[in-house]
Amino acid sequence: MSKTEDPAGDQPVPQFVTAFEPQHGVAVPVADGVERLTAPNPSPFTFHGTNTYIVGQKSVCVIDPGPDNEAHFEALMAALEGREVTHIAVSHTHRDHSPLARRLKDATGAIIVAEGPHRPSRPLFEGEVNPFAESSDTDFVPDLALADGETVEGDGWKLTAVHTPGHTANHAAFALDNTGILFSADHVMAWATSIVAPPDGAMSDYMASLDRLLTRDDRLYLPGHGGPVSEPRAFVRALRTHRLMRERAVLERIRQGDRRISDMVKVIYATTDARLHGAAALSVLAHLEDLVEKGLIATDGPAKLSGEYRPA
Repeated sequence: MSKTEDPAGDQPVPQFVTAFEPQHGVAVPVADGVERLTAPNPSPFTFHGTNTYIVGQKSVCVIDPGPDNEAHFEALMAALEGREVTHIAVSHTHRDHSPLARRLKDATGAIIVAEGPHRPSRPLFEGEVNPFAESSDTDFVPDLALADGETVEGDGWKLTAVHTPGHTANHAAFALDNTGILFSADHVMAWATSIVAPPDGAMSDYMASLDRLLTRDDRLYLPGHGGPVSEPRAFVRALRTHRLMRERAVLERIRQGDRRISDMVKVIYATTDARLHGAAALSVLAHLEDLVEKGLIATDGPAKLSGEYRPA
C-alpha cells in the first residue's frame, strides 16, 4: 500500500487504489478457490459495481449476490453451472448487496446466512427522515442468523462471521478459514472510505470495528467494491488515522465558528465530487454524534442534520 503522510500527526493515511478492471459478466479467479463476479451497477457509491464472490469448487457459497439485476443473475447462474450452491452469505442489507439472494435461493435451494435483518444503528428521532431508507433491503430475512464467530462450511471451505457494525448495524465480514482471506464487504475497501450515515450507520461502531480488525492477522481483504486490499493491517491503521483526521477537521470547523453541517462540508469536502456532498454531510453527522457522546461538542437536543453545534 502506498501512503501519504498526515501533516498533523506524521501518521500514514491511505492512498486509495482506483485502478480496477471489473470485467462485468465474467467470473474472475482472485484466490485459490475464490472467484469474483462484478455486477453492472456502477455509481459514485458503488464504484464499478458490487463484487459477488463464489467460494469453493463443486460445493460453493455465494457471498453478496448483489442487486436484483437480470444481467448479473444470468452471469452468476452461468458461472455456477455444474456446481451445487449450498449457502448464500450476505454481508449487510443495502440493495446493492442483498436483494438477489432471494432469487438465487429460489433457483438453487441454498440457505441464506447473515448477521440478521436490516435495522438502524439507532431509532429515528421525532421528525427525522432516514435519507438512505430506499437503499435498505428491509424485506431481507436470513434463513440462518450467524452470531459473531459462528461458522458455515461446505466441501473444502469454512466461513466464519466477523461482525463489523458501522456502515450498517448488521454488517458482517466473512473469514475464509486457513487462508488469511477476509471478505470485508463495505467495511474496508481499497478505492474509498466506507459511508457511515446515521441512523443506519454509527461512527463509534465503525471505529470499534476497525480496531477489532487490527487484532486479526488476515493477509488479504476482498471487498464489496473494487480490488483487493493486499496489506490489510497497514491499510486499516491508515483508515483509522484518516477518520481521526476527519474528526479533528470537524472539531476545527466548529472552533472556527461553523455551526451547521452544510458550512462544514463546504470546507472539509471542498475537493469532493458535489454529487457526494449529501453523503459527506451524513459522515460529518456521524462524527458529530460521536463527538457529542464524548462530550467534546454541544448541541441542543439530539445530533441531527439540521442542528447547530458549538464547542462543549
